[in-house]
Formats: sequence, C-alpha cells, structure tokens
Amino acid sequence: MELKGKVALITGASSGIGAATAVKLAAHGVNVGLAARRTDKLQALVAQIKEAGGQAIAIKMDVVDIESVKAGVDQLLTTYGGIDILFNNAGLMPASDVETLKVDEWHRMVDVNVKGVLNSTAAALPHLIRRGEAHIVNTSSIAGRKVFPGLTVYCATKHAIAAFSEGLRLELAPKHNIRVTCLQPGAVDTELFEHVSDAGYRQQMEGLRKQMTFVTAGEIADTVVFALQAPSHVNVAEVFLLPTKQPW
Repeated sequence: MELKGKVALITGASSGIGAATAVKLAAHGVNVGLAARRTDKLQALVAQIKEAGGQAIAIKMDVVDIESVKAGVDQLLTTYGGIDILFNNAGLMPASDVETLKVDEWHRMVDVNVKGVLNSTAAALPHLIRRGEAHIVNTSSIAGRKVFPGLTVYCATKHAIAAFSEGLRLELAPKHNIRVTCLQPGAVDTELFEHVSDAGYRQQMEGLRKQMTFVTAGEIADTVVFALQAPSHVNVAEVFLLPTKQPW
C-alpha cells in the first residue's frame, strides 16, 4: 500500500506501540486518528505530529463502549473522508494466579482486549470495504501463541485475537482486498506492566528488564509500516518478534 494520503485509526494511541506507530505513519504522510481515553496525552501527540509536518486528530474513545467507538469513527470520517487502515492496539495485561479470583480484572481484559477489537472492527469495517483496498492490524502477543502462569486470562484474550485475525484474513482478503496482520510481540518496553496489581508478578516482570534488552515501541511501529507497505499481492499475516535473548 502506498501510505501517503491514507487515513488510519489507531486505538490505544496515547502511549507505547500506538503512539509510536502514529508518529511513524504520520511521517509517511498518513492522516492519523489517535483514539484513546486519555485526551491530554492525545493532544500532546497531535501537537508533536503537526510540528513535524504531519496530520492527526485526537479522538476520545473507550473501545469497550460501542457508541463511543462509532462516534470516534464518525469523527475520523468527518475530518478525513474515509478510513484505509485500522490498528486495533488497545489492551490491558494484569497478571495474577487464577486462584486469587481477580474476576474484575478478568472481565476488564475480555472487555478491552477482545470486545474492544470487535467493537472497533465492526464500526470501521463498512468504511474499509468501501475503499477497495485496506488493511487491519491487530495487536496480539507472544501470549497469543504460548501460555504463561499468571497470565492465563490474558493469554486467552490474545489467543482469541490471533484466531479472529486469521478469520478476518480468510474472509476479507479474497473478497474485499482487505489485508490483515496479527502482531505477536514478546517483551516490549511499554506501559503494560503498570496494569499488574499483583506485587509478586509485577516484581518478576520488572526483573526481566535486567535479563534482556526489550523491543521498543518504535521497533514495533517499524514492523507495522513494513506490513502496510508490502506489495498489494502480499499479506504479511503474522509477525512474531521478540528480544534476541528472550528464551520463552
């Protein structure tokens, strides 16, 4: 896909992978809709992008709320006239043993990590189809390929995204020329660890930083750009990337 002049919607755009990808896409001439709940961070990112010569708007969106998602998509359409790229990136990663029964965290993960992706895909898909060529990128995880103690429910949500991504590809690519990419990162330097309320697992995850150099959000963003810029007859369906020294 030629990126210049295209329109992208990025959820979870206020920090980490979403923010880094927004900056990269804007630098390639993409008009970017930055969607998240933290509008102060979004406005700061919009200012950064515009100062560098790019185009972006801030969209207050809660992916759990379907009406909020629809309103955000409408805002993007009103501003830029369409949508070519959907990056479903919003996600949470609390960690705890199942027996601790942190049920509220389980439901929040399912709501954001799974239902959030379904909501934004449903709202954007009719407009992606109208373009005749489009791309959906979903952030799964190494946890969408493997299961880890303390991350049982998180792994379940990310396995769901991996399956949903492949189903989307099978249905949408041949019929509507919509390519689908499932990102499956390993250890990435983002805010995800801040969602961990269990002190033991929080300490364990922070300790990983001493064992390896984490992949940066910018490096993930470069991978997104690579997938989007692949020739039109090539679908980069899955990208599994992790630190060189990550043994799991």
